[in-house]
Amino acid sequence: MKSAPAVVSVAFVLALLTWLLLNGLNVNSARYDSQLEALGDFTRFERGMTREVLTARAGLSRNYDALVQMVNAYDDALTRLRDTAGLDAEQTRAIDVLSARAGRQESLIERFKSRNALLQNSFAYFGLFSDKLAESDSRPLVTAASALAAAMLRLTLDTSDAAARQVEDRLEELAQLQPPPVEKDSVRALLTHGQMLHDLLPDIDTILKTLVADSNNREQDAMLAVILKRQHAARASARKTRLLQYITSLLLLSGIIYFGMLLRKRAMTLRRRAAFEHVIANISMLFINSSSERIAADVEMALHQLAGCIGADRAYFVCEVGATTHSYRWSRDGVGFEQGWPQRVLSLASRSDGGDDGIVYIPKVSASHPHEAMNLLAEAGVSGWLCIMSAHKSRDGILGFDALHGGALRYWSEVSLFRMAFDAIRNAIRRARLEGEKERLQASLQQARRMETIGTFASGIAHNFNNIVGAILGYAEMADARIPSGSRPAASLAEIRRAGERARELVEQILSFGRRGEGRRESVCVKTLIDETGSLLAASLPSYVRLEVSEVAEASVVTGEPAQLQQVILNLCNNAAQAMKEPGRIELRIKTCDLANPLPVGRSDVGPGRFVVISVTDPGPGMDEATLERIFEPFFTTRPDGNGLGLATVREIVEQHGGAIAVQSRPDAGTRFDVWLPSGEPDEPQLAPHGSDPALLGAGETVLVIDTDRRRLLRYEEILAALGYEPVGFTRLAEAITACRAAHARFDAALVCHLPGGSSLDVAAALHDAAPALPIILAAPSTRDLAMPSLETSGITELVHHPLVSAELAGVLARSLASPATGGRSRRAAGVS
Repeated sequence: MKSAPAVVSVAFVLALLTWLLLNGLNVNSARYDSQLEALGDFTRFERGMTREVLTARAGLSRNYDALVQMVNAYDDALTRLRDTAGLDAEQTRAIDVLSARAGRQESLIERFKSRNALLQNSFAYFGLFSDKLAESDSRPLVTAASALAAAMLRLTLDTSDAAARQVEDRLEELAQLQPPPVEKDSVRALLTHGQMLHDLLPDIDTILKTLVADSNNREQDAMLAVILKRQHAARASARKTRLLQYITSLLLLSGIIYFGMLLRKRAMTLRRRAAFEHVIANISMLFINSSSERIAADVEMALHQLAGCIGADRAYFVCEVGATTHSYRWSRDGVGFEQGWPQRVLSLASRSDGGDDGIVYIPKVSASHPHEAMNLLAEAGVSGWLCIMSAHKSRDGILGFDALHGGALRYWSEVSLFRMAFDAIRNAIRRARLEGEKERLQASLQQARRMETIGTFASGIAHNFNNIVGAILGYAEMADARIPSGSRPAASLAEIRRAGERARELVEQILSFGRRGEGRRESVCVKTLIDETGSLLAASLPSYVRLEVSEVAEASVVTGEPAQLQQVILNLCNNAAQAMKEPGRIELRIKTCDLANPLPVGRSDVGPGRFVVISVTDPGPGMDEATLERIFEPFFTTRPDGNGLGLATVREIVEQHGGAIAVQSRPDAGTRFDVWLPSGEPDEPQLAPHGSDPALLGAGETVLVIDTDRRRLLRYEEILAALGYEPVGFTRLAEAITACRAAHARFDAALVCHLPGGSSLDVAAALHDAAPALPIILAAPSTRDLAMPSLETSGITELVHHPLVSAELAGVLARSLASPATGGRSRRAAGVS
């Protein structure tokens, strides 16, 4: 069906050429030539007939054979004229006129032939008898006969009426004579033939005159005019046809040239397409063995090859992979990129209509409107632009080509093939990113396994070490309750407690670093966090180090665990102080940044969104590149007394909070750490108290305490008693349940201390079944492995550190007793990690 139009077109062209050929040949010219020839023969034979008649009249022709031949030829010429006339009405009418004329001519000739035969016979006898009478002895008879012969001769030459009367008079004179008897028959014969000649000669001359009169060319001229008219019209038509043939030949030649050019253009397009596909194949082969280290060079090589296919002066590929914008560029020698180019092309492409295929092709850029993309290109010095964007209107990546010096990009209708190049480059970049991500994940997996080993090892000793530290802190608190405040022993006990807390924090750091997890998150006011941290640093920093804190906006809020965020600032400031060998100041700066696009910070990308940036700057000796590359590695330290976990823990905490940390340092130029944390909503954030408050002491409320270790149980009972509560301790769960069921209103709260193997949740659940309204507090070394649904099922309403700290325990008990009906809702105590 697709070939039917072509077949119809070819058939039409062949029919047209055949028609032009036939009309150009002027096939009617032969007919008109035949007609002219027949008309000429008609006229010639007509004149020949007249000539033969005159010859016969003069007596020069002895027979009529020539005249008969002329008549036959005359009729044949007329027949040929009629045969060649065809259906032409005008010619038919003219031939009918000629035919009628021919009929008259032939009728006259027939009359002439019959009259002329009698005439010649009478002339013969007239002459015979005239000669016989001329020899007569009768003088009057001879005279009369001679006069008659003379008058007859004159009548032969002149058949006028006078000559005829003269012959008639001579005949009468001869008839009145009395010829001799011998001559009477001759006289009678002479008179008879003389009378016949007198009658025939005028009749024959009349016939001759009629023949001559009818022999004019009026009818032939009319017929000739018709034939010439047709002939001239045919020649004019032939000339027009030949002109049409010439024009058609020119059109066919133009068509042949046009289709030849189309074929040539198609062949060139196919060659260019093949060459481009060859380039795509080379690029694909190049990317097969490309690695994340070589991807930039390989993409630049691909851009170079693709730019050569379209005559571009520079080429670029920009894509957004995750939160990172990757940009690859290539340009000819002497051609550079403007500021922000090609990054600006991403926004420019989003305002351009690339159609369904996402391709914008402008071979020649011309400014048209101040706000149109084309004018922006012209302002950037781009004279030709090809941009291939991501499909489905995502516009997260572009492949662009610019022409600057050439004036325009080389025109090519197969620009859609650049979609393959775009996909090849984008897939190669994604593959390289995935390979890099794979390597990073593998490194992270190895690090996680190493940390898991550390965590397993640390957890093996952490609980026992925590018990030792807990005993130190517990006995220190009990001793502190019996010693007057302000005395030297009280100061010594305070130092013991501080050392114990630092030991517990060190164990917690090891556990936290070895086991990642999500702790309790809340909105934290940065100003409150900085104020409390600043007061702690003021007491712990060396005397030659001064802390300078910038003003913090009241609305600056982050979401996280306050204790961990405080630990980040403390570690950074303490590291800065330890690096300073001379007096100086540590600058603590806080600012808020709004990011519209992702920003690389350290080994991560942050944004878009609002972030709080905490900067810690010290004028210390700084670090070289080798040290900078390793400062966040666990257990790497440059101090003999360091443990190498401070900065590693800082980065872990910051990244767990969705932030990033960057460091800037040079030898002898100081160091600056920038901590980027996502900003939250200012919804009255609070920090949990870290010191004891007299308002949180109990008023004799009864607290049920369960701990399998009797000595630890006694110590916790003393802590509760010192806080103003009445403790009732149990080492067995069954006894505690029996006591709860015996008197439901006896206990105001329950404290379940940590039991190894996860049995603490079972104990809490059993107590909750026995006394559903009883607030239950769980003391655990860490809450990272405790899931919220398990806590709610067990009836646990609050969590505290294990070993117990009196200040923290006082706050938790105060909240629990202030809200006796918790409805099974579990809340985590501030500071538990």
